Amino acid sequence: MSNNSNEDDSSHLTIVRVAVLGNPNTGKSTLFNALTGVRQQTGNYPGVTVEKRTGLVKIGPAYFELTDLPGTYSLAPRSPDEMLTVNVLLGQAPAEQKPDLILCVVDANNLERNLFLVSQILDLHQPMIIAVNMTDVATRNGTEIELGLGFDALKSAMASAVSKSPNIEHDPFSDELKQRIERLKAACPDDCQLKRFAVTRMLFDTDGFMTDQLKSQVDENVLETLKNEQAQMQSEGHSIAESESHARYNWITKHLDSFVKRPSQIHQTTLTDRLDAWLTHPFWGILFASLALVILFQLVFWAAEPASNIIDGFNGTLATAVNSILPEGTLNSLLIDGLINGVGSVLIFLPQILLLFFILAILEDSGYLSRAAFLLDKYLSRIGLSGITLFPLLSSFACAIPGIMATRVIKDRRERLITMLIAPLMSCSARLPVYVLLIAAFVPSKSYLGGLIGLQGLTMFAMYMVGIITAVAVAWVLRKTILKTGTSSFVLELPTYKLPSLRNVWQRMFDGGWAFVRDAGTMIVVVTILVWAAAYFPQNNESLLPALLKNDLTTIAANQATLDRPKVADASIDVAALEEQISLAQNRLDAYQLEHSYLGRTGKLIEPIVIPLGWDWRIGSAAIASFPAREVIVSTMGVIFGLGADTDEESDSLKSSLATATWEGTDRPLFTLPVALSIMIFFALCAQCVSTLAVIRRETNSYRWPIFTFAYMTILAYVAALLTFQISDRIF
Repeated sequence: MSNNSNEDDSSHLTIVRVAVLGNPNTGKSTLFNALTGVRQQTGNYPGVTVEKRTGLVKIGPAYFELTDLPGTYSLAPRSPDEMLTVNVLLGQAPAEQKPDLILCVVDANNLERNLFLVSQILDLHQPMIIAVNMTDVATRNGTEIELGLGFDALKSAMASAVSKSPNIEHDPFSDELKQRIERLKAACPDDCQLKRFAVTRMLFDTDGFMTDQLKSQVDENVLETLKNEQAQMQSEGHSIAESESHARYNWITKHLDSFVKRPSQIHQTTLTDRLDAWLTHPFWGILFASLALVILFQLVFWAAEPASNIIDGFNGTLATAVNSILPEGTLNSLLIDGLINGVGSVLIFLPQILLLFFILAILEDSGYLSRAAFLLDKYLSRIGLSGITLFPLLSSFACAIPGIMATRVIKDRRERLITMLIAPLMSCSARLPVYVLLIAAFVPSKSYLGGLIGLQGLTMFAMYMVGIITAVAVAWVLRKTILKTGTSSFVLELPTYKLPSLRNVWQRMFDGGWAFVRDAGTMIVVVTILVWAAAYFPQNNESLLPALLKNDLTTIAANQATLDRPKVADASIDVAALEEQISLAQNRLDAYQLEHSYLGRTGKLIEPIVIPLGWDWRIGSAAIASFPAREVIVSTMGVIFGLGADTDEESDSLKSSLATATWEGTDRPLFTLPVALSIMIFFALCAQCVSTLAVIRRETNSYRWPIFTFAYMTILAYVAALLTFQISDRIF
C-alpha cells in the first residue's frame, strides 16, 4: 500500500495495488471492467508481448489500482509470458511492485478446477479475496454457495482484506512432501526472497522452465538439493506433477463441502449440454463452425467497407480543402500525398479492426469460440497449429492487420507467433487490384467444361492457393526449426454458454482499435511520408527539362490562364479539351519527375536484380513504392506510364499502356503473360505492407519478428517469382 500526493480533495491518497487473477473464461475481464469502468489504461509489460490493463476503483477513502493479469490455470509457467504472472505476484516483474491484495476470480460452475489456482496462490501467504462469478448459472443448475452477493459485498471485502492474511486453513501436502519442501527452504540463504513460495513451485516444476528463470536468484546449494529431491521422487515411482495435483485436489474436496451444496441428482441436462449436442457434433458442429467462419470472413471483408469508404471520402475532401488553400508545391504535396494519405491509410483499416474484435469478443464471451477451436483442431494439428488459429488466418484474407491482432485469442506463445508470421501470406484484399489488373490484361479469356470454368478465374484462384499452401509449408518449417517445440496436447476448456457482456465487447473493440492507431499508426504514417519524399525529391530544374516537357509546361500555363479568365460567353473555348491537354501534359511531367526522383533512381539501381524476374526499373520502382500498401503499385504504374495517379485496376487506358509498353530502346514487349505471373506471385508472397509489419512489431513488442517476416517473405517472393518467370517464359 502506498501514499501518493495529489491535488484532489485531500493532500494524500491511499493507493492499494490489486492483482486480478483467474482461470480463462471465468468472467475475470468482465468483472474487471465492471469495477473500473472507464478508469482504465492499456499497455504492454516491459520486454514481453503480454498486454497490461490497469484500472482504478474508489472504495471508501482509498483508491484500488487493479491490474488484470492474463488468465491462467495454474502458477506453473511454461513460457516467458506465463512467467510474468508469477513475477508480478512476487513483485519481481520489471517496473512492477508487489501487489497489496490478490483478487482471484473463480467460476461457480467449475469450483474444483478453479480452486486449484486458489490453492497455489495461498502458498504466497498474501491478502486475498475470492470472487465467485456466474453464481446465477450455478443456482439454476441446483448448486448453492454460501457467500456474500453483489459488488457492494465484494468492495467491502476488498477494503477489509488488505491488511489480513487469508483466513483459510491451507495445508494440502502430505508429511513427505512437506519434508521435501522444508529441506529446500533450509538450503536457501537467510536473505533468499524465494524461500516461502518459489521453492515449492520449483519442486513441482516438471519441465524445468521456472527453475531456469529463477536459477540466477538462488544459491547453487538450492539447485543441487532440488535436483536430488526430484530424482528421489521419481526413483520412488512418484510423478512430480501428479503429486501436486493429488495433494491440492484432496484439499479442495475436503473443504468444498463446507460451503457448497450440490444437487441430489448425479447430473442434470443443462442448456450447455443441449447446445453442445449440436455444436460439437462431428457433422453439424463442423457445418455450423464453417458457417460462422464464412460470416466472420464476409463481415470483415465487406461489412466494414461503407465506413472505410466514408473515411476515404473524408480524406479526399480534406485533400481538396488543402489544395484550395495552399498553392502547388512541397508543402501542399507533403500534406496531401504524405500526411493525409499516411493518416488515411491508418484510419481506413479501423472499421475492419473494430468489427473483427466485436465478432471475436462475442464468440469468445459466449463460449462458442472454444467449441469451434475444438472441432477444427484435428485439421490444423497436422501442421502443428491448433483449431483456434483458423479465426485469425481466415480474417487475414480480408486484411492481415486485424488477423494478426486477432491472434490474441491464442494462448500458446509459440503458436501465436507462428500464426502472426504466416498470416501475411493469406491473399488480402489489397492484393486484389494487382490480380485484377494483370489477369484482365494478360491472361487469355479462355473457358473450359462448356464455359463453367474460365482460365482467368482459375488464375485468380491459384493466387489465393499459393498463399495458403505456402503458409502451411512455412508453419511446418517454423515448428521444426526456430520455433521448435515438442508434441503438445491441445487442452481447451469448454465454458458454460452465456450471453456476452456488451461492456466487455465494447472494451475489447476499443482496446484493439486504439492499440492499432496508437502503436502501429505512427510507423505507418512515418513510412508513408518517407516514400512520398523518395518520389518527390529531388525536384527537376525546369531549365534542364527536355524540349517536349518544356512545351508541356507552356501548355499547362497557357491553358490554365485561359480557364482562369472571367467567365464570358465564348463558344470558341472548348473547356474539356483544354483540361484534357493540361492533364496529359501534367501526367508526362509527373512521369519524368518520378523517373528522376530518388525512388526512380533506386528502381534503376536494382534493375540488375529484378531483370531475372522479367522486370525493368519501372516495375521495380512501382514495387518499392508499394511498400506502404500493395495496391499503390497500380497508381504508381499509372504515373510511370504517363496516365496519372488516378488510374485504377479497371482502367482500360492503363491496361492498354501496359500491353503496348516496351523495354527502353527496343521494340520488345515489357509486359507478357510470364511477366504478369511473376509480378502476381511476387505480390502474393512478399511483405509489401508496412501496416502489417507495424502491427507485428506492436503485438510481439520486438523489432526482431517484423524484420524476420519482411526478410523471409521477400526472399520467398523473389525466388518464387524468379522460378515462375523463368519456367513460364520457356512454356508460353
